[in-house]
Amino acid sequence: MREPYLAGPDIHALPSELPIPDLGLQPVNAFLLRGGEPVLIDAGMPVDREDFEATLWPLIDPEDLRWVIVTHDDRDHTGSLMRILEAAPRATLVTNAISLTRLSEEFRIPPDRVVTVNPGGRLRAGDREFSFLRPPTFDSPGTLAVFEHTDATLFSSDSFGTVVPGIGNRLEDLPEKEFFEGFAVLNRAIAPWTRLVDPDRFLRVLAEVRDLRAARLLSAHGPAVEGRVDALVDAMAEIPSLPQWLPGADLDLEAALDAHETNR
Repeated sequence: MREPYLAGPDIHALPSELPIPDLGLQPVNAFLLRGGEPVLIDAGMPVDREDFEATLWPLIDPEDLRWVIVTHDDRDHTGSLMRILEAAPRATLVTNAISLTRLSEEFRIPPDRVVTVNPGGRLRAGDREFSFLRPPTFDSPGTLAVFEHTDATLFSSDSFGTVVPGIGNRLEDLPEKEFFEGFAVLNRAIAPWTRLVDPDRFLRVLAEVRDLRAARLLSAHGPAVEGRVDALVDAMAEIPSLPQWLPGADLDLEAALDAHETNR
């Protein structure tokens, strides 16, 4: 993991990265929102478990953490989930019911510590209010994006992410050409079904994202984007018209994660 940084008002990014053979580095971010009822969005990769907790707990007392939102059940979003719930006795897990079912294949999650939500749902967490929506690209049917109303921040899960040769914390830290080339790869890789969608329906989903008027966009797999959210929405609008992206026969993202964990 890398050093945490402020990605917005009282929003701490907990950044890591996953090497993807022949492509570069995929950012892997979780986010801690400080406030009256602190919220953690996603829980890192299994390979980072010790480092993730060593990064998280200096930022927040475990007794004070109240909510853990898991955008979906993939392993790079749930690596420290159970240890966080054990360490933070007042924290409640918030996720979609499909994700909860899949998580329950591996973890024993106490039913009294879970709130399930669907796109269109809302959550009040102290002085913050969250809305849940379906992001335009996703690789799990339980995926949720999260919009925080107070600071107009969209946490977009895997959507709007990228793969780049070198990591930067913010969009302006990266060569724009490299960012958008990796953007086109990652958003097709996680959602090959975009080649099958009705373009008009896809654009209607993007219109809903644009209508949020987000001040910043924080992807689990991208740098912090502030003030240029419309540019990413415009780039996403091109995804269904691009040729389907398929990895080489020897490239498997789950295998890459397993190899990275084994080589630690």
